[in-house]
Amino acid sequence: MLRFHGDAEIAPGLVDLAVNVRQETPPPWLTGPIAASLAHLARYPDPAEATAAIAARHGRPPSEVLLTAGAAQAFTLLGPALRPRRPVVVHPQFTEPEAALRTAGHDVTRVMLAEDQGFALGNLDISPEVDLLVVGNPTNPTSVLHPAEDLAALTRDGRVTVVDEAFADTVPGEPESLAGRRDLPGLLVIRSLTKTWGLAGLRIGYVLGPAELIERLREHAPLWSVSTPALAAAIACASPLAVDTEREIAIRLAADRAHLVAALERAGVAVAGRPASSFVLIKVPSGESVRAALRERGFAVRRGETFPGLGPDWLRIAVRDTATSDAFVAVLSDVLGGSTC
Repeated sequence: MLRFHGDAEIAPGLVDLAVNVRQETPPPWLTGPIAASLAHLARYPDPAEATAAIAARHGRPPSEVLLTAGAAQAFTLLGPALRPRRPVVVHPQFTEPEAALRTAGHDVTRVMLAEDQGFALGNLDISPEVDLLVVGNPTNPTSVLHPAEDLAALTRDGRVTVVDEAFADTVPGEPESLAGRRDLPGLLVIRSLTKTWGLAGLRIGYVLGPAELIERLREHAPLWSVSTPALAAAIACASPLAVDTEREIAIRLAADRAHLVAALERAGVAVAGRPASSFVLIKVPSGESVRAALRERGFAVRRGETFPGLGPDWLRIAVRDTATSDAFVAVLSDVLGGSTC
């Protein structure tokens, strides 16, 4: 079930709480350049300008940036390009890194974070023989934000440490991001532009890291894999206006998340860890039947059992506006047999 993703939960008529993509319409300064790029579709896409824009946004030279067709494509490059002998994936987290490595023929070892520790990294003990380590921050599906220094401590010579920061821009100010760190050996940071900006259908992401590693990934990337409209989006999303807007959105998201968490706690629903992103992870009794009942009442949520380390009693809930959250918690509370919130 590693290839199961939240979009499979969606059906007509359901309120989408299963997909962690912001649903608001992108602003004109973003949709305008995307629309204008359609006049140039007869040309092969040239990533140079977009690469330079992303590099400048993170204070890096362009040689340390690889644009990809969404963050997910970046994971497919790790196995063929790096050929790790001892790959480890820290779970629970987004399943695509492990799925991609297994598809490339690699035997992946799982390291599980503990529920009773709030799914935090803590003093994670990783063998020095591990030459590829993958971890998310903030982590999907737990929404836990790990301290940057805890992640930095996992890097070492002879190891490639991949930090999936697909949701980093959902945290105000990105305080624990490693995207600008150039001093850590073997660090690759994978980012996405599809979540905050509602561009999942456009497919645009990127990898940051040492030029030598980026070149190895580039050698295995398909030619012209990032479309002209996606490149236009990358340029727009790297602008100072975009960065400022991104932070404003993250601040509003934090307030909406706090509202959802408080409502869930009043309903007696356990929320995992200290959520920091655009979703929360909850645990309910008889999760499969609860999820089915929620669907009958009009809400789609993400099942948990397809994430290694979780089971069917875990459900991931996307953060939406407060009215949607209140309506959801009222239905959930009723399904669980409690009072309406």
